[in-house]
Amino acid sequence: MALSTSGLTAIALISALALAGCQGSRMASVDPLPAPLPAAPAGTVEGKTLPPPATPDNFPDAPQEEKVAALPATPPAGAPDVTTGSVTGVWNAEVGGQSCKIATSLTKRGSNNRAAPLRCAAPADGIAAWNVAGKQLTFYDGNGETLARLYSSGGERFDGQTQSGQPISLTR
Repeated sequence: MALSTSGLTAIALISALALAGCQGSRMASVDPLPAPLPAAPAGTVEGKTLPPPATPDNFPDAPQEEKVAALPATPPAGAPDVTTGSVTGVWNAEVGGQSCKIATSLTKRGSNNRAAPLRCAAPADGIAAWNVAGKQLTFYDGNGETLARLYSSGGERFDGQTQSGQPISLTR
């Protein structure tokens, strides 16, 4: 196989560039790893005796739960009927003064529809399902127990209370 003059010239040029790259002074300037830093004093340690552990009679009394009226069994006067279509979607919720979101879908969870709390505090964090009956929207926990009952306040708003008596409202 014969190489042309231009082919030999190209090979010679590539070889010269490769050899020149290996002999550059830039590789000589790479420093070895820096020396480790000297150890610094960490300070002093004090020794003290801890007080004796608390005994059960030193603890304060547990807070007493207030008795809260049961959720209303009948809707407020003038509350409009609630339909499943008017409930599905994502809601801005306020439960006991704290804000979060609650997503409601038409996907079934048992005999109810699936619900998902988004960054909600207790008791709304336990919402797992919802259903409507007449004028009432009811939220249920994972065991099917009632967590909250709400009624339409008109427009895109629901108001009610949780089973523990905290106020709950939904708005869009």
